[in-house]
Amino acid sequence: MKVDKKDFLDLSSWSVFELKQILTMATVLKSERQPRQPRLAGKSLAMIFEKASTRTRVSFEVGMYQLGGQAIFLSRHDSQLGRGEPIEDTARVLSRYVDGIMIRTFSQDDTVVLSRYATVPVINGLTDLLHPSQVLSDVFTIQERFGDIRKLKVAYVGDGNNMANSWINAAMRFGFDLQLACPDGYHPDAKILARARKEADSEINVVDDPLQAVQGAQVVNTDVWASMGQEEEAQLRRRVFAPYQVNDQLLAVAAPDVMVLHCLPAHRGEEITAPVFSRFQEFIFSQAENRMHVQKALLATLLGGAK
Repeated sequence: MKVDKKDFLDLSSWSVFELKQILTMATVLKSERQPRQPRLAGKSLAMIFEKASTRTRVSFEVGMYQLGGQAIFLSRHDSQLGRGEPIEDTARVLSRYVDGIMIRTFSQDDTVVLSRYATVPVINGLTDLLHPSQVLSDVFTIQERFGDIRKLKVAYVGDGNNMANSWINAAMRFGFDLQLACPDGYHPDAKILARARKEADSEINVVDDPLQAVQGAQVVNTDVWASMGQEEEAQLRRRVFAPYQVNDQLLAVAAPDVMVLHCLPAHRGEEITAPVFSRFQEFIFSQAENRMHVQKALLATLLGGAK
């Protein structure tokens, strides 16, 4: 049976017009805080967590509550997924109970399978490949500070992980220049990069030298060097990524009005120094807060409450 629904699995599957609509609604919802009308009254969101979370869980759960709906938390231990139930069966069953599904997991393929078999919208809350809800919120944070993001040079320094991949997709859609500094062997996904370079009107490059990437940048992003599931590599990664720390020496070559972003949690003294984090913490914590506002706009759009 053909199902007429829209999912949010990655930024590249949405047009820039659609993404800008989400950001415009997020501005309204942020100004209202508690919406004047319960846009999602009677709606339910199932939240599947195979990876632990602070910001993703709280922002989606509180966001649903503020929109008049409810969120249901399901860890692997709280569902039959932990006992081997196929994800397609979980998709079929949850679709008969709830109005949307958010999943935070390891494999991007799992989100694709979930989307294929679910008859309700599916939202990617994070995979090892992509983190679209985070980066869309980051774009919102940048727009609050600078306005038209197309005029900006954005830098990403560190591991070519899900954040780097999602920044590449964002640059392709929103049209800003993006320079990524990643060590050899830790570059972003080659297919995502190739597609973005082919479709983007802006410049998207991966370099080895962080000073080159940050030169003149108005926005500098970073992330932890070892993500969840990479704990055994942490010691090796500290050695490899040591030259990629966001510190005062690196920021000296950035634009005078530079803003530093970090998706959190932050390991001060590793990917970012404590003084730099402290200096830019207002931006960083606003970035975290904006997860809720942007995701509320996403939920209202996908679950049928947008007007």
